Amino acid sequence: MRTVSFTLNGKPTRITTDEKRLLLWVLRDDLGLTGTKFGCGQTACGSCTVVINKDAVRACATQIGDVDGKTVVTIEGLAQGARLHPLQDAFVKHAAFQCGFCTPGMIMGAYARLLQNPRATAADVLHDLDDHLCRCGAHVRIAEAVTTAAAAMRGGVR
Repeated sequence: MRTVSFTLNGKPTRITTDEKRLLLWVLRDDLGLTGTKFGCGQTACGSCTVVINKDAVRACATQIGDVDGKTVVTIEGLAQGARLHPLQDAFVKHAAFQCGFCTPGMIMGAYARLLQNPRATAADVLHDLDDHLCRCGAHVRIAEAVTTAAAAMRGGVR
């Protein structure tokens, strides 16, 4: 057992657990943040994507001990109260999802990309989406949503 301290969605967080437990299960089972999804458990689908220190990371393969001292953002950390983050808002406006299962991972992957490159193009976004599985085939609308959100974020919206 080890106490792991990190910032989660802007709030200091401490949890005492087996440091080898996967971040995915700590988020879902211990902290009640179920927006991060279990898809494949092999880092292949992207449904469990979170952002750690501005990088898109698969929570299904990240041990909780590895986030000690770091900043973790989940889908629940993007909105400010009732106001959606520009990415979330753009996904809704562009109908960039159908079943919605992969949507949190897609949004978090796009969020990391835009943190690193606020001027990402639709081609950049589509390239990044190669790492995310979506059986619904919404990739074109997802790329449109991300480029719309990128413009809003460059305009000063977080």
